[in-house]
Amino acid sequence: MMGARVTRVFSKFNLESRAHREIAKAKPAPAPRHPQPADHTDRFQEEIKRKDDHLHTLLKEVYVESKDPVMHVKNKGESLPSKREERRLTKVGNLAPLDIQSVPRGKVAIVEVLTILHNHLHSPETWTAEKIAKEYSLELKDVTDLLAFFIPFALEIFPPQDKKQLKPR
Repeated sequence: MMGARVTRVFSKFNLESRAHREIAKAKPAPAPRHPQPADHTDRFQEEIKRKDDHLHTLLKEVYVESKDPVMHVKNKGESLPSKREERRLTKVGNLAPLDIQSVPRGKVAIVEVLTILHNHLHSPETWTAEKIAKEYSLELKDVTDLLAFFIPFALEIFPPQDKKQLKPR
């Protein structure tokens, strides 16, 4: 508490004369402006207002025709057509209640990724990248990257190095 009071006293000491001294200091001069001709703004205003006959004739030759799309009126009990992306049903086996039911083409659910990696790990000659790409509607490049770089979780238990360490029951 005491430190704040001392600091406040010193910060307000001779405040008015310090402010006058700061205001009286010479201000830095601004950088000189680039010299411009006197008719600089007038010349640009004239260019803006001047009509270019060649461009005007080209513009007269342009003909734009547009038609409004036909409006679809919703009848009773009918829904309007919507832009829906093409989807496919997931291949999740016995985990269907836990995962989404359909995914967009070109994408896979996490359960499907784990299934793909498991199948490829246990039988790589059967589950090749080409077959996986065709089966799950994916691009071949994405599947090869998935098989090369995505490593599922693996549990490794390292034996204790210290003999005095407690052994698990």
